[in-house]
Amino acid sequence: MDVRRRSEEAVYSSKVFAADEKPLKPHKQQQEEDNTLLIDASDALPLPLYFTNGLFFTMFFSVMYFLLSRWREKIRNSTPLHVVTLSELGAIVSLIASVIYLLGFFGIGFVQTFVARGNNDSWDEEDENDEQFILEEDSRRGPCAAATTLGCAVPTPPAKHIAPIVPQQPAVSIAEKPAPLVTPAASEEDEEIIKSVVQGKIPSYSLESRLGDCKRAASIRKEVLQRITGKSLEGLPLDGFNYESILGQCCEMTIGYVQIPVGIAGPLLLNGREYSVPMATTEGCLVASTNRGCKAIYASGGATSILLRDGMTRAPCVRFGTAKRAAELKFFVEDPINFETLANVFNQSSRFARLQRIQCAIAGKNLYMRFVCSTGDAMGMNMVSKGVQNVLDYLQNEYTDMDVIGISANFCSDKKPAAVNWIEGRGKSVVCEAIITEEVVKKVLKTEVAALVELNMLKNLTGSALAGALGGFNAHASNIVSAVYIATGQDPAQNIESSHCITMMEAVNDGKDLHISVTMPSIEVGTVGGGTQLASQSACLNLLGVKGANREAPGSNARLLATIVAGSVLAGELSLMSAISAGQLVNSHMKYNRSTKDVTKASS
Repeated sequence: MDVRRRSEEAVYSSKVFAADEKPLKPHKQQQEEDNTLLIDASDALPLPLYFTNGLFFTMFFSVMYFLLSRWREKIRNSTPLHVVTLSELGAIVSLIASVIYLLGFFGIGFVQTFVARGNNDSWDEEDENDEQFILEEDSRRGPCAAATTLGCAVPTPPAKHIAPIVPQQPAVSIAEKPAPLVTPAASEEDEEIIKSVVQGKIPSYSLESRLGDCKRAASIRKEVLQRITGKSLEGLPLDGFNYESILGQCCEMTIGYVQIPVGIAGPLLLNGREYSVPMATTEGCLVASTNRGCKAIYASGGATSILLRDGMTRAPCVRFGTAKRAAELKFFVEDPINFETLANVFNQSSRFARLQRIQCAIAGKNLYMRFVCSTGDAMGMNMVSKGVQNVLDYLQNEYTDMDVIGISANFCSDKKPAAVNWIEGRGKSVVCEAIITEEVVKKVLKTEVAALVELNMLKNLTGSALAGALGGFNAHASNIVSAVYIATGQDPAQNIESSHCITMMEAVNDGKDLHISVTMPSIEVGTVGGGTQLASQSACLNLLGVKGANREAPGSNARLLATIVAGSVLAGELSLMSAISAGQLVNSHMKYNRSTKDVTKASS
């Protein structure tokens, strides 16, 4: 145990004194006597300290009030402040005297503290708790423990010459930094690289380019992280993944991958075709609930899904010297005569990008232009950004005073809840509907049509309105969207706007059957690029029949995937609302979302 100890003389005197000799004073006692030599603020006062303090504090604040009042009157009367009357002069003198006293009083206290601390030797800067900890440790080891620790013997002095011992205090535990985890490297060369990265000689991000082996780089980086942090990463798998497939595309500084279970909901009967929907999630009951919704839809004849719009957006911000110049560019961009020219410039960026429209908004002398374009089977963020850059370069030749603030200025709006996406749409805008028969509502969903309609009105519509929801007029659309996005390699962050959804329910056919629909204006999906090319995600896309790009009809795979997402949301909404209506929500989650396995035994 690395504990600093005082010299033994601070605790026991090793010398036996004669009758006429005085023992050395304990250090703390000597310090107290030294402190008495310091000047106390009350020693120079003829009155008690508390009385004098009160007098000077009262005088200070009274004089301050008097002077401030006088100065206020002078300001109102336009009298120069430097013109001082006799009473004001006396007040100023009194103020100075009180300030000098107060500064002297508090200054002496500070000097006392400073000098008292200065008398302590370097060993006395330890906390009293540490001193007591040392004494208790020594008492456990025996009377000679302190001496034997230092390799010397200390004779036991008579009791009257023993220095006072500090009163008993709780022992202080000293936390020691855990030793870094060290896993043997695969080779001596890897060990040298690990040590170089730990020492900062080799940047961790350059391992892939230096080694030419992405898996080996991830293994070394993982071991470096364990040694630096002292935390085990044993549960993070490394094998069984193609790290070359994500290099420069999906992830940097890799140390492994996270396992997420994938379940299947379905078959989902949508537009006359059956789909088995893959859902990657760690929320128990989610797949089972969506599967029940698919069963109800299938038993009622299936659902219908319609694509309303298809256009990815990007909105740069440009600034001019005046609002008039910003308005001139707005009129130029929105003029149909100029649109064809701008579209030709935009479309040169890609063989799939096709500019559809430009929506403008002005804030002062700043102009925001929201470009909307189709992007084929790609989600299209990079594609639309390249097209926008082409147009900005073209406009700067015509408007030389235009200052481009940023190619993305949140009028798009990407990965944020925004009314512009809820109203105008972004990506794929889809509506999906189904009529659930009365028999299915009772036998499969275990509820009543009237109860579902009332619950939807009070929960998804009224409740969401009271909460000030923005595109959140649904039960749990984001649950299904996130699960399908992760399974199929979409950008999970775009779940924010993609989950914009309004769920509608209405009794039809004389109140016997249920008409349910979900309207989702901004589903952002793609079947090429990003995480869609990874093996697991590609397999899930293949399961849905939308893997890769459709060469015959570019963009049709991504559009079909958007309709499947909407159909899955319809099934999830139907099942969850039925569970809430029937009072089954808590029981179902206790059954499917609570593990009965002994976690301690499972981990071992």
